Amino acid sequence: MIAAVSTSPGSDQENDQRTDHGPEDPTLGSLMAERRHLLNLGYRMLGSVQDAEDVVQETYARWYALSEEAQRAIDVPMAWLTRVASRICLDQLGSARVRRERYTGEWLPEPVRHGARWASTGGSGADDPADRITLDESVSMGMLVLLDSITPAERVAFVLHDVFGLPFAEIAETVGRTPAACRQLASTARRRLAHRPPGSSTAAEHGRVVTAFREACETGDLDALVALLDPAVESRSDGGGKVRAALRPVVGRDKVARLFLGLMRREPEMELVEDDVNGTPGVAVRIDGTTSAVLAVGVRGGLITDLWLVVNPDKLGAWNGERGMGGGRG
Repeated sequence: MIAAVSTSPGSDQENDQRTDHGPEDPTLGSLMAERRHLLNLGYRMLGSVQDAEDVVQETYARWYALSEEAQRAIDVPMAWLTRVASRICLDQLGSARVRRERYTGEWLPEPVRHGARWASTGGSGADDPADRITLDESVSMGMLVLLDSITPAERVAFVLHDVFGLPFAEIAETVGRTPAACRQLASTARRRLAHRPPGSSTAAEHGRVVTAFREACETGDLDALVALLDPAVESRSDGGGKVRAALRPVVGRDKVARLFLGLMRREPEMELVEDDVNGTPGVAVRIDGTTSAVLAVGVRGGLITDLWLVVNPDKLGAWNGERGMGGGRG
Protein backbone atom coordinates (compact mmCIF):
# COMPACT_ATOMS: atom_id res chain seq x y z
CA MET A 1 0.00 0.00 0.00
CA ILE A 2 1.46 3.34 -1.05
CA ALA A 3 0.94 6.16 1.41
CA ALA A 4 0.09 9.60 0.10
CA VAL A 5 3.20 11.70 -0.31
CA SER A 6 3.55 14.71 1.93
CA THR A 7 6.04 17.53 1.78
CA SER A 8 5.23 18.66 5.30
CA PRO A 9 7.50 17.40 8.07
CA GLY A 10 4.87 15.68 10.22
CA SER A 11 5.88 13.23 12.92
CA ASP A 12 8.69 10.89 11.93
CA GLN A 13 7.94 8.75 14.98
CA GLU A 14 4.34 8.27 13.82
CA ASN A 15 5.40 7.63 10.23
CA ASP A 16 7.80 4.92 11.34
CA GLN A 17 4.84 2.88 12.58
CA ARG A 18 3.17 2.70 9.15
CA THR A 19 4.98 -0.34 7.81
CA ASP A 20 4.39 -3.89 8.96
CA HIS A 21 5.84 -6.37 6.53
CA GLY A 22 4.59 -9.47 8.31
CA PRO A 23 5.69 -13.03 7.53
CA GLU A 24 6.19 -13.97 3.89
CA ASP A 25 6.68 -17.19 2.00
CA PRO A 26 9.77 -16.89 -0.23
CA THR A 27 8.21 -18.79 -3.11
CA LEU A 28 8.15 -17.67 -6.73
CA GLY A 29 4.45 -16.82 -6.51
CA SER A 30 4.69 -14.71 -3.37
CA LEU A 31 7.76 -12.85 -4.57
CA MET A 32 6.40 -12.08 -8.03
CA ALA A 33 3.19 -10.83 -6.45
CA GLU A 34 5.27 -7.98 -5.02
CA ARG A 35 6.72 -7.07 -8.42
CA ARG A 36 4.25 -4.20 -8.83
CA HIS A 37 5.40 -2.69 -5.52
CA LEU A 38 9.00 -2.74 -6.70
CA LEU A 39 8.11 -1.33 -10.13
CA ASN A 40 6.22 1.58 -8.59
CA LEU A 41 9.12 2.21 -6.23
CA GLY A 42 11.60 2.17 -9.12
CA TYR A 43 9.58 4.62 -11.21
CA ARG A 44 9.38 7.12 -8.36
CA MET A 45 13.09 6.76 -7.78
CA LEU A 46 14.19 7.07 -11.42
CA GLY A 47 11.36 8.71 -13.39
CA SER A 48 11.61 6.07 -16.11
CA VAL A 49 9.38 3.07 -16.73
CA GLN A 50 12.08 1.14 -18.58
CA ASP A 51 14.70 1.83 -15.94
CA ALA A 52 12.25 0.76 -13.22
CA GLU A 53 11.64 -2.54 -14.99
CA ASP A 54 15.39 -3.09 -15.43
CA VAL A 55 15.88 -2.51 -11.70
CA VAL A 56 13.24 -5.07 -10.80
CA GLN A 57 14.71 -7.62 -13.21
CA GLU A 58 18.15 -7.16 -11.65
CA THR A 59 16.66 -7.39 -8.15
CA TYR A 60 15.04 -10.76 -8.86
CA ALA A 61 18.19 -11.96 -10.58
CA ARG A 62 20.12 -11.29 -7.37
CA TRP A 63 17.48 -13.13 -5.33
CA TYR A 64 17.65 -16.25 -7.45
CA ALA A 65 21.44 -16.10 -7.45
CA LEU A 66 21.27 -16.84 -3.71
CA SER A 67 21.44 -20.42 -2.54
CA GLU A 68 18.26 -21.96 -1.13
CA GLU A 69 19.84 -21.87 2.30
CA ALA A 70 20.56 -18.16 1.97
CA GLN A 71 17.01 -17.50 0.78
CA ARG A 72 15.53 -19.38 3.74
CA ALA A 73 17.71 -17.35 6.11
CA ILE A 74 15.99 -14.13 5.01
CA ASP A 75 13.06 -13.60 7.38
CA VAL A 76 11.21 -11.03 5.25
CA PRO A 77 11.97 -11.51 1.54
CA MET A 78 9.96 -8.44 0.52
CA ALA A 79 12.07 -6.23 2.78
CA TRP A 80 15.20 -7.76 1.23
CA LEU A 81 13.90 -7.15 -2.30
CA THR A 82 12.97 -3.55 -1.46
CA ARG A 83 16.39 -2.91 0.02
CA VAL A 84 18.22 -4.37 -2.98
CA ALA A 85 16.02 -2.53 -5.51
CA SER A 86 16.57 0.73 -3.63
CA ARG A 87 20.34 0.23 -3.62
CA ILE A 88 20.31 -0.35 -7.38
CA CYS A 89 18.23 2.81 -7.81
CA LEU A 90 20.68 4.76 -5.63
CA ASP A 91 23.56 3.63 -7.83
CA GLN A 92 21.64 4.53 -11.00
CA LEU A 93 20.73 7.97 -9.67
CA GLY A 94 24.39 8.73 -9.12
CA SER A 95 25.40 7.68 -12.62
CA ALA A 96 22.35 9.37 -14.15
CA ARG A 97 23.62 12.76 -13.03
CA VAL A 98 26.78 12.23 -15.06
CA ARG A 99 24.83 10.97 -18.11
CA ARG A 100 22.44 13.91 -18.02
CA GLU A 101 25.30 16.37 -18.20
CA ARG A 102 25.73 15.05 -21.75
CA TYR A 103 21.98 14.92 -22.47
CA THR A 104 20.88 17.30 -25.22
CA GLY A 105 18.64 19.95 -23.68
CA GLU A 106 16.34 19.43 -20.72
CA TRP A 107 15.77 15.95 -19.27
CA LEU A 108 12.20 15.23 -18.15
CA PRO A 109 10.71 12.08 -16.58
CA GLU A 110 8.99 9.60 -18.86
CA PRO A 111 5.25 10.42 -18.82
CA VAL A 112 2.69 7.73 -18.02
CA ARG A 113 -1.04 7.77 -18.60
CA HIS A 114 -4.07 6.57 -16.65
CA GLY A 115 -4.49 2.81 -17.04
CA ALA A 116 -0.92 2.35 -18.29
CA ARG A 117 0.50 -1.12 -17.76
CA TRP A 118 4.06 -2.13 -17.08
CA ALA A 119 5.63 -3.30 -20.34
CA SER A 120 6.94 -6.46 -18.63
CA THR A 121 3.36 -7.70 -18.12
CA GLY A 122 2.88 -8.09 -21.84
CA GLY A 123 -0.24 -7.31 -23.79
CA SER A 124 -2.09 -10.59 -23.55
CA GLY A 125 -4.16 -12.26 -20.91
CA ALA A 126 -6.69 -10.85 -18.46
CA ASP A 127 -6.55 -7.18 -17.59
CA ASP A 128 -5.16 -7.43 -14.06
CA PRO A 129 -5.33 -4.15 -12.09
CA ALA A 130 -2.20 -5.27 -10.27
CA ASP A 131 -0.28 -4.76 -13.51
CA ARG A 132 -1.21 -1.10 -13.71
CA ILE A 133 1.06 1.73 -12.69
CA THR A 134 -0.13 3.35 -9.47
CA LEU A 135 -0.67 7.08 -10.02
CA ASP A 136 -0.86 9.49 -7.09
CA GLU A 137 0.63 12.80 -5.99
CA SER A 138 4.04 11.19 -5.56
CA VAL A 139 4.20 10.43 -9.28
CA SER A 140 2.95 13.74 -10.70
CA MET A 141 5.28 15.26 -13.26
CA GLY A 142 5.86 18.24 -10.97
CA MET A 143 6.89 16.01 -8.08
CA LEU A 144 9.20 13.87 -10.24
CA VAL A 145 10.89 16.98 -11.62
CA LEU A 146 11.40 18.29 -8.09
CA LEU A 147 12.73 14.93 -6.91
CA ASP A 148 15.29 15.10 -9.69
CA SER A 149 16.64 18.32 -8.17
CA ILE A 150 17.68 16.82 -4.83
CA THR A 151 20.58 14.50 -4.09
CA PRO A 152 20.26 10.75 -4.77
CA ALA A 153 20.49 9.91 -1.06
CA GLU A 154 17.81 12.49 -0.19
CA ARG A 155 15.54 11.14 -2.90
CA VAL A 156 15.89 7.54 -1.77
CA ALA A 157 15.29 8.43 1.89
CA PHE A 158 12.29 10.61 1.04
CA VAL A 159 10.63 8.13 -1.33
CA LEU A 160 11.17 5.13 0.95
CA HIS A 161 9.93 6.93 4.08
CA ASP A 162 7.36 9.51 2.99
CA VAL A 163 5.88 7.60 0.05
CA PHE A 164 6.30 3.94 0.98
CA GLY A 165 6.34 4.28 4.75
CA LEU A 166 9.55 2.42 5.54
CA PRO A 167 11.12 3.11 8.94
CA PHE A 168 14.48 4.83 9.03
CA ALA A 169 16.14 1.77 10.53
CA GLU A 170 15.46 -0.11 7.28
CA ILE A 171 16.38 2.86 5.10
CA ALA A 172 19.71 3.08 6.89
CA GLU A 173 20.62 -0.39 5.61
CA THR A 174 19.90 0.78 2.07
CA VAL A 175 21.86 4.03 1.97
CA GLY A 176 24.64 2.92 4.33
CA ARG A 177 24.05 5.62 6.93
CA THR A 178 22.67 5.75 10.45
CA PRO A 179 18.90 6.01 11.03
CA ALA A 180 19.44 9.53 12.39
CA ALA A 181 21.30 10.54 9.22
CA CYS A 182 18.50 9.09 7.07
CA ARG A 183 15.93 11.00 9.09
CA GLN A 184 17.91 14.16 8.34
CA LEU A 185 18.10 13.29 4.63
CA ALA A 186 14.31 12.95 4.40
CA SER A 187 13.81 16.16 6.39
CA THR A 188 16.17 18.07 4.11
CA ALA A 189 14.35 16.70 1.06
CA ARG A 190 11.00 17.88 2.45
CA ARG A 191 12.34 21.38 3.03
CA ARG A 192 13.73 21.60 -0.49
CA LEU A 193 10.53 20.30 -2.03
CA ALA A 194 8.42 22.68 0.05
CA HIS A 195 10.16 25.71 -1.49
CA ARG A 196 8.32 25.02 -4.74
CA PRO A 197 5.34 22.70 -4.28
CA PRO A 198 4.36 20.89 -7.50
CA GLY A 199 0.81 22.25 -7.48
CA SER A 200 -2.10 23.01 -5.22
CA SER A 201 -5.14 23.06 -7.48
CA THR A 202 -8.08 20.68 -7.21
CA ALA A 203 -8.57 18.09 -9.94
CA ALA A 204 -11.64 19.97 -11.21
CA GLU A 205 -9.83 23.30 -11.35
CA HIS A 206 -6.81 21.69 -12.99
CA GLY A 207 -9.05 20.14 -15.63
CA ARG A 208 -10.81 23.44 -16.36
CA VAL A 209 -7.49 25.23 -16.82
CA VAL A 210 -6.15 22.53 -19.14
CA THR A 211 -9.35 22.67 -21.23
CA ALA A 212 -9.09 26.46 -21.50
CA PHE A 213 -5.40 26.11 -22.47
CA ARG A 214 -6.23 23.63 -25.22
CA GLU A 215 -9.01 25.81 -26.60
CA ALA A 216 -6.81 28.93 -26.60
CA CYS A 217 -4.07 27.05 -28.47
CA GLU A 218 -6.51 25.64 -31.02
CA THR A 219 -8.14 29.01 -31.72
CA GLY A 220 -4.88 30.95 -31.66
CA ASP A 221 -6.25 33.32 -29.02
CA LEU A 222 -3.10 34.95 -27.66
CA ASP A 223 -4.89 37.10 -25.06
CA ALA A 224 -6.84 34.12 -23.67
CA LEU A 225 -3.68 32.03 -23.51
CA VAL A 226 -1.67 34.74 -21.76
CA ALA A 227 -4.47 35.16 -19.21
CA LEU A 228 -4.12 31.48 -18.23
CA LEU A 229 -0.39 31.71 -17.54
CA ASP A 230 1.34 32.73 -14.35
CA PRO A 231 3.67 35.72 -14.91
CA ALA A 232 6.66 33.51 -14.04
CA VAL A 233 5.45 30.44 -15.96
CA GLU A 234 8.19 28.10 -17.22
CA SER A 235 8.04 25.78 -20.20
CA ARG A 236 10.57 22.94 -20.46
CA SER A 237 10.92 20.63 -23.45
CA ASP A 238 12.63 17.24 -23.69
CA GLY A 239 13.64 16.19 -27.19
CA GLY A 240 16.72 14.22 -26.20
CA GLY A 241 18.53 15.47 -29.30
CA LYS A 242 16.24 13.31 -31.45
CA VAL A 243 13.46 15.83 -32.04
CA ARG A 244 13.71 19.59 -32.29
CA ALA A 245 12.95 21.17 -28.91
CA ALA A 246 13.90 24.22 -26.88
CA LEU A 247 17.25 23.50 -25.24
CA ARG A 248 16.58 25.82 -22.30
CA PRO A 249 13.51 26.73 -20.27
CA VAL A 250 11.26 29.39 -21.78
CA VAL A 251 10.18 31.77 -19.02
CA GLY A 252 7.41 34.36 -18.91
CA ARG A 253 3.77 34.30 -19.97
CA ASP A 254 4.24 36.21 -23.24
CA LYS A 255 7.17 34.12 -24.44
CA VAL A 256 5.49 30.84 -23.46
CA ALA A 257 2.19 31.80 -25.11
CA ARG A 258 3.93 32.73 -28.35
CA LEU A 259 5.96 29.52 -28.23
CA PHE A 260 2.89 27.29 -28.16
CA LEU A 261 0.93 29.30 -30.71
CA GLY A 262 3.99 29.15 -32.96
CA LEU A 263 4.06 25.35 -32.62
CA MET A 264 0.39 25.21 -33.61
CA ARG A 265 1.02 27.34 -36.72
CA ARG A 266 3.99 25.23 -37.82
CA GLU A 267 2.01 22.00 -37.51
CA PRO A 268 -1.54 22.69 -38.82
CA GLU A 269 -2.37 18.97 -38.63
CA MET A 270 -1.60 18.90 -34.93
CA GLU A 271 -4.42 17.64 -32.71
CA LEU A 272 -4.53 18.41 -29.00
CA VAL A 273 -6.27 15.70 -26.97
CA GLU A 274 -6.86 16.05 -23.25
CA ASP A 275 -5.53 13.00 -21.45
CA ASP A 276 -4.33 11.91 -18.04
CA VAL A 277 -0.60 12.54 -17.61
CA ASN A 278 0.93 11.08 -14.46
CA GLY A 279 -2.36 11.23 -12.60
CA THR A 280 -3.38 14.78 -13.52
CA PRO A 281 -5.09 16.37 -16.57
CA GLY A 282 -2.68 17.03 -19.41
CA VAL A 283 -2.54 17.00 -23.20
CA ALA A 284 -1.42 14.45 -25.77
CA VAL A 285 -0.29 16.01 -29.04
CA ARG A 286 -1.17 13.84 -32.03
CA ILE A 287 -0.35 14.06 -35.71
CA ASP A 288 -1.99 11.58 -38.09
CA GLY A 289 -3.08 9.46 -35.12
CA THR A 290 0.41 9.19 -33.63
CA THR A 291 1.32 10.81 -30.32
CA SER A 292 4.25 13.09 -31.07
CA ALA A 293 4.36 14.84 -27.71
CA VAL A 294 2.90 14.70 -24.21
CA LEU A 295 2.33 17.86 -22.22
CA ALA A 296 2.11 17.82 -18.42
CA VAL A 297 0.70 20.95 -16.84
CA GLY A 298 1.39 22.46 -13.42
CA VAL A 299 -1.45 24.59 -12.03
CA ARG A 300 -1.47 26.71 -8.90
CA GLY A 301 -3.98 29.38 -7.92
CA GLY A 302 -5.93 28.89 -11.13
CA LEU A 303 -2.92 29.72 -13.33
CA ILE A 304 -0.45 27.55 -15.23
CA THR A 305 2.94 27.71 -13.52
CA ASP A 306 4.76 24.97 -15.44
CA LEU A 307 4.52 23.23 -18.79
CA TRP A 308 6.58 20.06 -19.33
CA LEU A 309 6.63 19.01 -22.99
CA VAL A 310 8.07 15.56 -23.73
CA VAL A 311 8.80 15.05 -27.44
CA ASN A 312 11.65 12.52 -27.16
CA PRO A 313 10.17 9.54 -29.07
CA ASP A 314 11.98 7.09 -26.80
CA LYS A 315 9.70 8.25 -23.97
CA LEU A 316 6.45 8.01 -25.93
CA GLY A 317 6.41 4.36 -26.99
CA ALA A 318 3.69 3.40 -24.50
CA TRP A 319 1.51 6.28 -25.76
CA ASN A 320 1.62 4.76 -29.23
CA GLY A 321 0.92 1.17 -28.20
CA GLU A 322 4.52 0.02 -28.54
CA ARG A 323 5.00 -2.57 -25.81
CA GLY A 324 8.33 -2.93 -24.15
CA MET A 325 9.43 0.58 -25.05
CA GLY A 326 10.48 2.97 -22.39
CA GLY A 327 13.18 5.48 -22.70
CA GLY A 328 14.22 7.10 -19.80
CA ARG A 329 17.91 6.79 -19.78
CA GLY A 330 19.37 10.23 -19.71
